[in-house]
Amino acid sequence: MRRLTRALRPMAAAALLCALATGCWQADMPETEALTPIPSDAGLLETAEPQVILPEIFSLPYAPGQSLDPVSCPDGMQQTVSSLICEGLFRLNTDLEPEPWLCGSYTYDPAAWVYTFTLREGVTFSDGSPLTGADVKATLDRARTSDRYRQRLAQVTSVSASGNTVTVSLSGPNTGFPALLDIPIVKSGTQDTVPMGTGPYLFTTADSAAYLVSNQSWWRGGGQPVDRILLSEAADRDTMLYRFTSHDVQLITADLTGTDPIAATGNVSFQDADTTTLQYIGCNVTRAPLDNAAFRSALWNGFSRTQIVSAFLSGHARPAQFPVSPCTSLYPTALEEPYSADGFAAALAASGVSAGRTLTLLVNQENSFKVSVAEHLAETFTDAGIPMTVQALPWAEYTAALAAGNFDLYYGEVRLGADWDLSPLLSTGGSLNYGGWADPQTDQLLAAYAAAADRTAAMEALCAHLRTQAPVIPVCFKSTSVLMQTDVVEGLTPTMAQPFYNLTECTIRLQADGT
Repeated sequence: MRRLTRALRPMAAAALLCALATGCWQADMPETEALTPIPSDAGLLETAEPQVILPEIFSLPYAPGQSLDPVSCPDGMQQTVSSLICEGLFRLNTDLEPEPWLCGSYTYDPAAWVYTFTLREGVTFSDGSPLTGADVKATLDRARTSDRYRQRLAQVTSVSASGNTVTVSLSGPNTGFPALLDIPIVKSGTQDTVPMGTGPYLFTTADSAAYLVSNQSWWRGGGQPVDRILLSEAADRDTMLYRFTSHDVQLITADLTGTDPIAATGNVSFQDADTTTLQYIGCNVTRAPLDNAAFRSALWNGFSRTQIVSAFLSGHARPAQFPVSPCTSLYPTALEEPYSADGFAAALAASGVSAGRTLTLLVNQENSFKVSVAEHLAETFTDAGIPMTVQALPWAEYTAALAAGNFDLYYGEVRLGADWDLSPLLSTGGSLNYGGWADPQTDQLLAAYAAAADRTAAMEALCAHLRTQAPVIPVCFKSTSVLMQTDVVEGLTPTMAQPFYNLTECTIRLQADGT
């Protein structure tokens, strides 16, 4: 866990709590609004660390006028609360790979593209009623039409249930489909405002206050770090931030490289979690010289991704040469090539492309982090003999330019599915394929990966081809962060979708503990 104490690091504090209005604990985004840079630690004022004052009760923010239904509730604080109430058939671990949770076992028919999931035995909702296939079907049916999960479940053609089994039919092969089923399951008929789930806590009210209290029938048999969590009212982001900085609440989630940075002070620590959010350079392959594969391939390794993550994203990302997260077992580490200025110059010379017109790199202007990265890339390429300028556009103009193909290059971002289906970005006619890439071999490799029993080998084959063709140039995978009052929560390991992923292994310290 990393601390931001020292008077909350004056420069870092200015960008500490950001993009909370838009985001981002488990939002399924297509090409989304940019993620904006926490400045470096240069020039920090060293002061004595503030005294830690433990709370009497652990508290989380929540908006009482908004639903806690995980299918429809707003991103951010409502999802954090909801994640303690409801659980999914699977959950993504720290390597962004699925582990069975409410699902006890499953089978896949690759000929019919049908999954059959058998529920874990002995699981009940917090009212003691058993989890059934009908409850799972009801949640998945709602999710298929929801803003949050519609795109994720677009391949699902039908869901049926019988007893403790659920059958899901797909429109095509997908051997990674279980990774998409971390969708929290709600008991049928309880989703309106406060859902009933199978998770470690349940929602209750007492003395005009809202609480989460330990679910005594939790199928894991206990281990919650506290018996009761106060839900402090925070109707909007500003109220939530005030409650956090004043330590009325002890934990929030944030995108620390998002837009609209907000100042915060206090004794605060943060813990990052890997996400499936890819930042990349998109190429318009219909325009010279970007219609030259050797030229695009030279650009692929023409900059230091490590430097970008360190200098412009303050470490809140993982450098990536391929469009799959390096934290996963699918990432083809053996294909990586170290950055070298000399190697870049040699690759440019071998491409046969000489300095010509000035290329334009589009970027979303609302996000200063992404603008800074784009400016660094343009400067790097210009210094190497490829004249390039940055055009920062408002979000509406930026997306319109992409849709019209009115660009040379663009700095983009997309939240990929945890099944690592790259077809929206790279297939012929893909919904996010703004650069006009149409390549039968890429389409074949995408299809082979979707149907592969050996997904690691299939991803490696796909990435090897992408490395030579470079229709998009990966830069990094972003992190999301849990911010905590220092020394109150210890041993917490968050994941992209679950701030309290290792709930039973963490410790929450209160005044009553006598420490």
